[in-house]
Parts: sequence; C-alpha cells; structure tokens
Amino acid sequence: MSVLRTSSESEGEIIPPVCAPVPVPDYSPTEITSSGETVSRPSRRGRLSDFLAAPATYALVGTNCAVFLLMLYKGVSFNSTGDLIRFGATSTSLMQDHGQWYRLVTAIFVHGGWIHLLTNMWCLWNLGMLGEPLIGPFGLAAVYVLTGACGNLLSMAVTVAQGNDEVGVGASGAVFGIAGILIVLLSNRKLPIPWEELRRLRRSVIQFAVLNLVIGGATLFARDFIRIDNLAHIGGFGAGLVLGLPLVPRMTAGRTAYLGRQKLTFAGAALVLSLFGYWIANLR
Repeated sequence: MSVLRTSSESEGEIIPPVCAPVPVPDYSPTEITSSGETVSRPSRRGRLSDFLAAPATYALVGTNCAVFLLMLYKGVSFNSTGDLIRFGATSTSLMQDHGQWYRLVTAIFVHGGWIHLLTNMWCLWNLGMLGEPLIGPFGLAAVYVLTGACGNLLSMAVTVAQGNDEVGVGASGAVFGIAGILIVLLSNRKLPIPWEELRRLRRSVIQFAVLNLVIGGATLFARDFIRIDNLAHIGGFGAGLVLGLPLVPRMTAGRTAYLGRQKLTFAGAALVLSLFGYWIANLR
C-alpha cells in the first residue's frame, strides 16, 4: 500500500491491504544452468540456504525494515509529513521545482507505521520468494526499483496536472510491479513446471492484484479518513506487465541470453522513465 497525503495534512488512518498470501512453490520454478537448460530443484525452505536461494527478497525486506527502525530511533512522527519527507518520501514540489528525483526511489523504502510496513513486507516476501527464481536477484531488485519509481512517477504526473502538492510513501507500487511481471512470466508454457501448477500460481497472483486494486478503489469513497495512492499501484502493476513481455522469449534460452535480455529491458525502462520525468519537470 502506498500512502498519499497532501503536504499540509497530518495523517488519516492507515489500513492494510488484504494481501492474501501467494503460495510459495515446493520447488524453485526454474534454475537456468550454464549450458542453457532449465531444471527444477527441490525446495530449500526451512534451511539456512534459503537466504542464498532468494537473497534479493531478503535484502529488500531487510532494507525496508532497517529504514523503519532508523526512523523509530530518530523519533520520527509518522503523522508528520515533514518527518516523512526528511526520510525520502515523494514530494511533488521538491521533485519538480528542486530536482529531488531520487525520492521516486527512496519513497519505496519508507513506510508510515507498523501496519503499513508489516503488510507490505508480507506481500513482498511472498511475491519475492515466488518471483526471484524466475528472474534472479538482479532482476527482482531491478523490477522492485523500476516499477516502484514508475508508480510514483504516474502519481506525480496526475498530481502536477491537478495543481496539487502531495507526499507519498510505501513499497506497494513496487509490490504490485512484481505481481505484474509474475503474471506474464508464469504464462510461459516452456518452463519446466506442470501447466496446472503454473496456472494455479498465476491465478493466485492475479487474485492478489485484483483484490487489492478493488480495495484501493473502494477507499476513494473515504478519502477524508484513508489515503491510498491507487495511481502508484496501477502504475507499478502496469509497468510490471510491460517489463515481463520481452523477457518471456528468453527465459529458457540460457542464462547468458536471459540476463542480456533483462539488462536491455531494464535499461530501456530506465530511459523511458527518465524521459517521462523530464517531461513532468517542465509541466507548469
């Protein structure tokens, strides 16, 4: 859940998304060998090596938690937009007028309270454990950053068009981005997984995305009490879907070809986001 606030308001209530857990498979969906083959491996859940099997997932969750603990240590008031901005929340005016575009990324590691953090991290862990074997540590981290930034950028574009100045925090735009790319990648029938299992996993991810988008939309009728940045969710989810499309043909083409396609795709996405940001910066 990304929380959206006007720069002048002290905060309304933050409620968690439903975030039904996505089932983590009993085996890694795919591992690409140096010879170009894809094989399934037995699950290593419950062992110390579980961390090594999904280092990016644990690193992202750990970074979010570390930022939150630092905020607590520094005595941050989560009802203060000023404190949230100090730790990297998005701010339309600071990004557009003062060039602080780094906030598109830093905001996806900042949260507005315990419930906000825990629900987002639960979703991130579930989706990350499912997705990291499919796209690797580099891929998962890149998708998290790119789709999170895309969601924040879409939200900012609409805010600028409306002439408002709002502040946003939360990882859920990036979480939706991971869900989006998983829906596309789990559609690949060439993966060494039974099609019924792929369909079950993909259906769970779709249900997660649809349910939380509906809940977010429902909060539009209670904006005086709950502020959820639905545009960040939509932007992140759409970006994830788009990022997945060029990766599917190379998923079973061997590690070198797959990583090469990932780097090209993510670099192109970063360029598009930069151009979009430049256009927004010049909106008056």
